[in-house]
Amino acid sequence: MSSTPVVHDQAFPDRPVRIIDPFGAGGGVDVIARALARGLAAAWGEPVIVENHPGAGSTAAPALVAHAPPDGYTLLINTSAQAYSAARAGELPYDPLRDFVPVAALTSQPYVLVAGAQSGIATIDELAAAASDRPGEIRFASAGIGTGTHLAVAKLNRDLGIAAAHTPPAATDAITDVIAGTAAGHTTYTMLPIPPAAPYLQDGGLIALGVSTARRSRLLPDVPPLTEAGVAGFDFPIWYGIWAPAQTPAGIVSTLARDIADTLATAELSEWLTQHDADPMHMSPAEFGAFVVSEAERAAVLLSASRAQGR
Repeated sequence: MSSTPVVHDQAFPDRPVRIIDPFGAGGGVDVIARALARGLAAAWGEPVIVENHPGAGSTAAPALVAHAPPDGYTLLINTSAQAYSAARAGELPYDPLRDFVPVAALTSQPYVLVAGAQSGIATIDELAAAASDRPGEIRFASAGIGTGTHLAVAKLNRDLGIAAAHTPPAATDAITDVIAGTAAGHTTYTMLPIPPAAPYLQDGGLIALGVSTARRSRLLPDVPPLTEAGVAGFDFPIWYGIWAPAQTPAGIVSTLARDIADTLATAELSEWLTQHDADPMHMSPAEFGAFVVSEAERAAVLLSASRAQGR
């Protein structure tokens, strides 16, 4: 895909720009990063290179960017986990808020709440009933402590009054463990980005209970939002953004934010985002910075409550 160029007279950039991805090739972040990189390369006439740096619980990439020169040529793309990880700042080799400048919000997408087919659970009411019948015995999986999938389920559990145990993320793969089901002593449910869940929903290994945003997903049009399925007011998307190292000059941040916004607005990339169920997020760097702080505060509350319950 090649995006319609968006041309600006500017000194920056005059050499290749790197976008550092905390996850492996082919995942949701990688797909968005590469679409954005193609559009920016067309706009700038300079290469924009996506580099995958998975590892260390998805903290290797942020650590790399936090210690990169603050010149705009090394950027971080990350999910909402970048904000949520602020609740664990003391455990990380960087500070997710102080060591980065929020540059641009990109897109948001729904999660899908799923249960394993072997669990016999096909609705929110059935999940709540199973948890009520066996308090503390029902287990849920996530991508890791403090990640979006963990906090989305923690919020769901809080809203529904569910007492459930959190499967240690290092001990299992969330999808395969949920598919294995309670009969095998594994987990019952989890929250997932839709693209990796889709093949297992199609083959019947997973059952969709609802999507995590107020709107229906274009990829799962028959699956109701959780707010329609019985969880009043539930709205917890996965979102994506771009960060630069702290002390990056304001003029470069402004140029990056403007050109990223213009690239997302091109007809070709807009169509691509729609096809991938991604809603553009329209924010200035200052608005995005305030949003990141508010999301970090929300995560701290959920993580504190989850830890207090031993989950």
